[in-house]
Amino acid sequence: MPHVVVKLWPGKSEQQKTRLAEAITNDVMSILRYGDESVSVAFEEIRSKDWMEKVYEPDIKSKWDKLYKKPGYESI
Repeated sequence: MPHVVVKLWPGKSEQQKTRLAEAITNDVMSILRYGDESVSVAFEEIRSKDWMEKVYEPDIKSKWDKLYKKPGYESI
């Protein structure tokens, strides 16, 4: 714990995802004071045509009050 899930459009390289996972892990360890063994990071690739249904509506719009970083859009 914690487990971080990054939802993004397809097309990023494995190297980019690995670098981002490492950066997220390092920040979680530094800021929240967890060890490397406690952090997990996953990526879920969501096609742009599915973003509204699979991400925006359930994870952003319906949880707006829980977002610490809000997107600069209301819908796509």
